Amino acid sequence: MTRKIIHVDMDAFFASVEQRDHPELRGKPVAVGGSSARGVVAAASYEARTFGVRSAMPSVTARRRCPDLIFVKSRFDVYKSVSQQIRGVFLDYTEHVEPLSLDEAYLDVTENRRGLDSATATAEEIRARIFADTGLTASAGISYNKFLAKLASDQNKPNGQCVIPPGRGEAFVAALPVERFHGVGPRTAEKMNRLGIFTGADLKAHDLAYLQARFGKAGDWYHRIARGQDDRPVRANRVRKSSGSETTLFDDAATPAAVEEPLLRMADDVWDWCEAKQTSGRTVTVKAKYRDFRIVTRSRTLTDPVASRAELHDAALTLVATLYPLEMPVRLVGVTLSSLTPIEARGHSLFDLIEA
Repeated sequence: MTRKIIHVDMDAFFASVEQRDHPELRGKPVAVGGSSARGVVAAASYEARTFGVRSAMPSVTARRRCPDLIFVKSRFDVYKSVSQQIRGVFLDYTEHVEPLSLDEAYLDVTENRRGLDSATATAEEIRARIFADTGLTASAGISYNKFLAKLASDQNKPNGQCVIPPGRGEAFVAALPVERFHGVGPRTAEKMNRLGIFTGADLKAHDLAYLQARFGKAGDWYHRIARGQDDRPVRANRVRKSSGSETTLFDDAATPAAVEEPLLRMADDVWDWCEAKQTSGRTVTVKAKYRDFRIVTRSRTLTDPVASRAELHDAALTLVATLYPLEMPVRLVGVTLSSLTPIEARGHSLFDLIEA
């Protein structure tokens, strides 16, 4: 049976919520995030995007590109509440919902609760329901696998949808730049470009052995998506693989002490989440962004999952010490714990043992 997959992506979600709740912001360039010299844009309205303002952009750069940009503080409790409303709409149509973030999700509507035969009609109805319930617009991609559905949802944004029917996926992919493909980040795209690979058609022209030789295990994925193939199921209970926290510093950190204090705070955030979720992990990664915006990471995989807050602190400090002496001051630090394992899977409560 050919699957019917929908990828729903809210349009400029955080910024749209702010414009909905503050009518005076409608039609104006809005950025969610801090406006200080150290601030970063978390989300930008479509009016702001016309000036080149994008998420993760330093606020100073955003202001330079759009002098009339209006900054508003983020309200993640509100965004989460609205996201739960939207999730409720999805569940009226199918139990097979795989959230990717607060503002996007995959839905498998091959067999849906409304008995609708057409995935296109289902997507249209879902988008109409979302607008009626929240006052926000969503875009959707409809196809026979997740990779194509996600590509399609970007085609007619904002407030539109696109269908890639069976038999059309390979041709659709062929014309697109590789930067559009899930799993192809900026560095990989640059490497592909150096190899003369700019489009899906260019990617398809190379056999599996060629791609594996140059991209390792990812070569198999690139070989399949160049042909519009993706067998991944929609996972309603997708297991989280990592927990991370990072912060942009108010002042650039030029000494080990200035780096380590916020680094340990980020480690505390990660450990607090692990305690709440009764999970831990074996791989610790620290991240630092220099003043010139270059990013460096250091990772270490332990034999056993991290057993305590102190152990996570020690691992993070050991890793960040490999960056000393600093090449230049650091503007951002972060800690991530991955290779997560539920506590129950190890037969006891690690946190109970720690507290004993």
